[in-house]
Amino acid sequence: MYIPEAFEESRELELTRVIEQFPLGSLSYCVNGRIDAIHIPFEYVPSARGGLLRAHVSRANPIWKALANGAEVLVVFRSEDAYVSPNWYPSKHEFHRQVPTWNYQVVHVRGHFRAIDDEKVVRGIVARLTRSNEARVQETKPWKMSDSAADYIDALLKEIVAIEIEITQTIGITKASQNKDDRDRQSVAENMQRVGKCEMSRIVAHAKNAQGTPRS
Repeated sequence: MYIPEAFEESRELELTRVIEQFPLGSLSYCVNGRIDAIHIPFEYVPSARGGLLRAHVSRANPIWKALANGAEVLVVFRSEDAYVSPNWYPSKHEFHRQVPTWNYQVVHVRGHFRAIDDEKVVRGIVARLTRSNEARVQETKPWKMSDSAADYIDALLKEIVAIEIEITQTIGITKASQNKDDRDRQSVAENMQRVGKCEMSRIVAHAKNAQGTPRS
């Protein structure tokens, strides 16, 4: 991934935040010279060796048999994004030297793939993904696997296979108007708030400019 220096995201906590808050990853892989991708939610497991990504796929999905264990894969996690109008820059109205752009935040994770056809492992992954995601949307009494009939859950678990990715590299981009001066960047944040892009507005407001100076 090409990363302009001004937009490089090197903060480990921010990289982890994106993975955990936007867990639906795009898993890209290559089998027999053909590039393909699937889109599945991941569980991030930190470790001293770089961490793991765990997920599950349908047994009917050919990836878990077609992709060799140890194969290199790429998972892309996409955070917030927003269009930026040149009219949002105060400097545009003075000098007329601005153009449209797009602010966004993404994390790329490379690693080695492994399929795990083990019911106990699958059950654990499903349970943990359920707990973490139910916590986002339910204030009281989140759904849990035991809320459904045991034989129903057991039958569904037989239809999925666990996958695990041993992480070898994590890189990211936070493109949040860091290459603009303070007044232009502040105006971008305010206009994003106005059009409902509140999270991207927050990211822009807390970004540093290309010289490393936080906006006051």
